[in-house]
Amino acid sequence: MEPPGLDRCLILQTRVPERGTFMAFSMAGGGTPRAQINVTPLIDVLLTLIVMFMLVVSMDKQYQEKVQIPEPPKDGKSDPQPERTVVIQVVWTAKDQTPTVKINRDEVRWEDLETRLGRIYLTRVEKVAFVRGDADVDFQYVAEVIDVAHHAGVQRIGLLTQDRMVEGE
Repeated sequence: MEPPGLDRCLILQTRVPERGTFMAFSMAGGGTPRAQINVTPLIDVLLTLIVMFMLVVSMDKQYQEKVQIPEPPKDGKSDPQPERTVVIQVVWTAKDQTPTVKINRDEVRWEDLETRLGRIYLTRVEKVAFVRGDADVDFQYVAEVIDVAHHAGVQRIGLLTQDRMVEGE
C-alpha cells in the first residue's frame, strides 16, 4: 500500500521504481570496473622529451650568436688607439673669407679634407662624425663638409651646437 500523497511528492517520484528500470546516469561506485591509463609516467616522458629538444636546439650552430672578438696582435705590441670621436669644426676666420676646417683640433685644408677623412674611416667599424660650425659661418660651408664626409665613407653625421662639448675635442 502506498502512503497518501505519493503522487504529489517529487522526491519519491524521482526514485528508481521497483520494477527494475534504471536511470540514465550511473552513481559513483556502481557498475563494472574499467581499465584506466596512468597518465603520470606519460607526462614525465613528455617533459623529458621537451627538455631534450630544447637542449639540442640550443646547441645548433644556426641559433648561436655570431660574435667577432678583436684579437691582440701576434707580436705583443698594440697600435695606439685612434681617437674614437671625430669632430669636424668649421671655424669662421674673417668676413668674405672661406672658413678653416679642423678635424679634432688639427687644421686641414679644404682640398685635403676628403682624403684625410677617408684615411681615418678606412679601418673604422663605427663610421660616425660630428660637425660643428661657428655661429658666424654660412650654412653652405657646413653642408659642404657634410657632403665631403659622406663621400669619404662616413655613414652618420651629427650636428653639434656651441655649448655641447664632445670627448676628443
